[in-house]
Amino acid sequence: MQLKIMPKKKRLSAGRVPLILFLCQMISALDVPLDSKLLEDLVQPPTITQQSPKDYIIDPRENIVIQCEAKGKPPPSFSWTRNGTHFDIDKDPLVTMKAGSGTLVINILSEGKAETYEGVYQCTARNERGAAISNNIVVRPSRSPLWTKEKLEPITLRSGQSLVLPCRPPIGLPPAIIFWMDNSFQRLPQSERVSQGLNGDLYFSNVLPEDSREDYICYARFNHTQTIQQKQPISVKVISVDELNDTIAANLSDTEVYGAKSSRERPPTFLTPEGNASNKEELRGNVLSLECIAEGLPTPIIYWIKEDGTLPTNRTFYRNFQKTLQITQVSEADSGKYQCIAKNALGVIHHTISVTVKAAPYWIMAPQNLVLSPGEDGALNCRANGNPKPKISWLSNGVPIEIAPDDPSRKINGDTIMFSSVQERSSAVYQCNASNEYGYLLGNAFVNVLAEPPRILTSTNTLYQVIANRPALLDCAFFGSPLPSIEWFKGTKGSALHEDPYVFHENGTLEIPVAQKDSTGTYTCVAKNKLGMAKNEVHLEIKDPTRIIKQPEYAVVQRGSTVSFECKVKHDHTLIPTVTWLKDHGELPSDGRFTIDKDHLVVADVSDDDGGTYTCVANTTLDNVSASAVLSVVAPTPTPAPIYDVPNPPFDLELTDQLDKSVQLSWTPGDDNNSPITKFIIEYENAMHEAGLWHHQAEVPGTQTRAQLKLSPYVNYSFRVMAENSLGRSSPSEASEQYLTKAAEPDKNPMMVEGLGSEPDNLVITWQPLNGFESNGPGLQYKVSWRQKDGDDEWTSVIVANVSKYIVSGTPTFVPYLIKVQALNDVGFAPEPAVVMGHSGEDLPMVAPGNVHVTVVNSTLAEVHWDPVPLKSVRGHLQGYRIYYWTDQNSSKRNRRHIEKKILTFQGSKTHGMLPGLEPFSHYTLNVRVVNGKGEGPASPDRVFHTPEGVPSAPSSLKIVNPTLDSLTLEWDPPSHPNGILTEYTLKYQPINSTHELGPLVDLKIPANKTRWTLKNLNFSTRYKFYFYAQTSAGSGSQITEEAVTTVDEAMASRQVDIATQGWFIGLMCAVALLILILLIVCFIRRNKGGKYPVKEKEDAHADPEIQPMKEDDGTFGEYSDAEDHKPLKKGSRTPSDRTVKKEDSDDSLVDYGEGVNGQFNEDGSFIGQYSGKKEKEPAEGNESSEAPSPVNAMNSFV
Repeated sequence: MQLKIMPKKKRLSAGRVPLILFLCQMISALDVPLDSKLLEDLVQPPTITQQSPKDYIIDPRENIVIQCEAKGKPPPSFSWTRNGTHFDIDKDPLVTMKAGSGTLVINILSEGKAETYEGVYQCTARNERGAAISNNIVVRPSRSPLWTKEKLEPITLRSGQSLVLPCRPPIGLPPAIIFWMDNSFQRLPQSERVSQGLNGDLYFSNVLPEDSREDYICYARFNHTQTIQQKQPISVKVISVDELNDTIAANLSDTEVYGAKSSRERPPTFLTPEGNASNKEELRGNVLSLECIAEGLPTPIIYWIKEDGTLPTNRTFYRNFQKTLQITQVSEADSGKYQCIAKNALGVIHHTISVTVKAAPYWIMAPQNLVLSPGEDGALNCRANGNPKPKISWLSNGVPIEIAPDDPSRKINGDTIMFSSVQERSSAVYQCNASNEYGYLLGNAFVNVLAEPPRILTSTNTLYQVIANRPALLDCAFFGSPLPSIEWFKGTKGSALHEDPYVFHENGTLEIPVAQKDSTGTYTCVAKNKLGMAKNEVHLEIKDPTRIIKQPEYAVVQRGSTVSFECKVKHDHTLIPTVTWLKDHGELPSDGRFTIDKDHLVVADVSDDDGGTYTCVANTTLDNVSASAVLSVVAPTPTPAPIYDVPNPPFDLELTDQLDKSVQLSWTPGDDNNSPITKFIIEYENAMHEAGLWHHQAEVPGTQTRAQLKLSPYVNYSFRVMAENSLGRSSPSEASEQYLTKAAEPDKNPMMVEGLGSEPDNLVITWQPLNGFESNGPGLQYKVSWRQKDGDDEWTSVIVANVSKYIVSGTPTFVPYLIKVQALNDVGFAPEPAVVMGHSGEDLPMVAPGNVHVTVVNSTLAEVHWDPVPLKSVRGHLQGYRIYYWTDQNSSKRNRRHIEKKILTFQGSKTHGMLPGLEPFSHYTLNVRVVNGKGEGPASPDRVFHTPEGVPSAPSSLKIVNPTLDSLTLEWDPPSHPNGILTEYTLKYQPINSTHELGPLVDLKIPANKTRWTLKNLNFSTRYKFYFYAQTSAGSGSQITEEAVTTVDEAMASRQVDIATQGWFIGLMCAVALLILILLIVCFIRRNKGGKYPVKEKEDAHADPEIQPMKEDDGTFGEYSDAEDHKPLKKGSRTPSDRTVKKEDSDDSLVDYGEGVNGQFNEDGSFIGQYSGKKEKEPAEGNESSEAPSPVNAMNSFV
């Protein structure tokens, strides 16, 4: 019987020709890119780009297509061999070759048979530069033979017996896929009791009455021909013990009845494989499949172990109910003895399978194309491995190299061909063949001798946009022969870029590891060789990163309520972000209850299904960020509310499946206390190394009550479990029983290995020791190895105890060393450690910087330049250069007790720096020293420079002495910092009248050698304000201000005093005071009754628009005004310190008294100052004098 399966549709993908960027090394793979402009005048030997597989099984119902595609310049021509001889396709009308290709199409649909074209095919692609060949392609048609006719007798057996139903499918090409079904094309159920073996047979560990059926059918599916072949049905009848006893009782005596128990129960025995041991061989890279199927009652359970090791964690899989062990990507390390164990209640049996892993050849280093210029040297390497070791042979243009034309530039040395002083005739395609009994590898690699000037293939003016603080990669794909050198420049007139902070890749790419805003700009790539130069400009823009400045927050809500998550994003203004919301890493439900409004996600009418993780994702064209929050949905609080609490601790801990590096832990959960358990936390105690200290081991979901735990060697484990729900974590469970694992060699080496010298002649090697848990066994030690990096010395090694430091003495100063530290214990060594580089000790630098010169920028700033010291003379890590500078004590105008030296350090290899904060008009001396990790080197010769004059500081003091009726004498001290030679002083002064208005300004120049000056012809009893500053040739300095008053005329003072003591004047003042008091009382009463005041105005504004008790233009009372309030501000009058006049200020403000805000208080809090009768403005400039106003002036202002 044949079942026809409809063929699937095939999708053909067009091949793409990649633009190959190449590494710039002389002996390395360098391909000529298939760039249309580049190929116009470049020749290239052929390269096979596509071919059919080595073992090519074809469908006999379709045309045969044998692929062979190649590239080259000029385009290659193609030829074929079949079974080792030339295949003349022109003589076979059924065979055609695709145009521009070597692919063969054999038309067997119209006539002919596939079997006619079975054989071994090989394609050759040839042009003037050489010939490339394909693999040997073995073409075979697929076969799906029918089952041989056979008569199958029904099978009858009693319940509990074992049974094997053979399949034995016909041998097809490729092998068939086997499966068992019934007449209805339904797969037969399989279990630990019933399963299909790797050979296709159906195995019953024991049969049951329900296994009885007449349609056990084995099917063989041949995928290549899309057909299924069917075996004749097998009939099986299972007789139960009761049925058997009834049959026996009808024919025999009652004493011969079967006992139910004795006929059913038995220990396991293996159905396959047979015996106690067997062998298995597998090839490297394949899937290793080991099978053990046992029969017995009860049904046996299968376990697997590796006797001399552990099963690989990530490559081991169990199939067919643990009966099949599969290891993927098998390697030689997987060789060894594997044991399957079959176990039931009545016994245990073992079977050992010895596995040997062989290997077909595989590449260690496949030969790579080589592009050289005339006269250069190069090499082709072909390195392969296998088991057994493969044999290497070479061909040139498809011909064994022993009989190929001789090339004097070529020398063969096993797996390497060396070329020296190549010429254009040296161009050829070489084939490397690596073969053993399990297969072969064939690799083509050409040697192309070219002389080409540099060409840059990266597009001109490419714009790169990068997020700040991320790497920026600027491409410069290039080609040339000889190999061009690459340089990068920044800006139109920038100098060549060097290491730190840039990284230059061999393919021409410039990397800025941490791009900053100042990295923005135009970069130029220049490629040079002896035949010419090429350059290209690219542009870099640095963008601000996208950030979520307000993240969604965790929320717990009740069913039916509304919840809102906020996500506020900040981004570069030139980028447009898109914000997307996800639920549990997928799209939001298409539900109207979910709404997104600007920065918020709102979920209305929350249900239990809405619980989960909500993530806000902000994307731009350059970056993306995300933030998540969890929504927990709880039921509305019932009445009475249940008691919620953390879970009770788990109990009944049990350890099973105890292996060397794993164990299974199971437990029983405690009560969840009305809040579901979300996870279990497993901790372990290492009783051998850290008794009493518990560490985190694993976490499992709250629905799981067992865990497979990975263990480390040589640890005495105890475990405990804690449960966690939304309210918190339970108390720990009781500890499990202890389990001690076997010792093993360390599986890791010390971290943080460093080599730094503490003295010029030593190397201190330090590392972070392994802890007891990591030692994996007793006797932990370390193997410390070192050798000079640039020397040919062998490794020197010592084994030290469990310490963290070893000192190597007698080393040369500051030499790079290669260092490695390997852990070992009584069992063995850890894996080979990584090699790190260190340096022996530093010494003080030997040479001082040269050519030190100073450029004075201005009176407080100078720029220093120096030549760098040779790196060898630094004798350590170059940390920078240090400048010592000081003022010359002899030339200074100010005596100083000692010379104070200042220090500025410039990091790295800088050769110039700025000296800020210098004193003007000073003589300075400086020198420069180089600094390494040990200290400073010798100082350079002192260099002297002079700062120009600057403006002086303000005079140190200004005092007014000896006031008279019409003169004042000023005394002052010169500026504390003249910053040059004083040329003169400038004095400006102006009078201040009784209303604080400033009078005309008088400007007066005073010789620089004066410290006292008398002003004459001043007004008596008048306040004056003075502004005083010094000058140098650089300009005017800061000013100092002061105020003073000329004395009053005694006759005038006596008249004023007399008037103030007259009775009529005292009576008049009392009457005025009484009138003011009455007015204040009336105003107070009217205000309390809602009179005409600003507040009342606002209250009555809508009630009666006719009533206008206030004047809106000036804010005064309707019936009362003070003419003083309407006086305009005079020119020069002084305003308050905040430069404004506020109508709303309280009438009781202290600003109304004395000298504005400068009124003072005595120590007891009483006010100092004279009542002036009106508010005055503060001076327009300068500082107020601290002396109180004259009583006479106060009296004059009252009059």
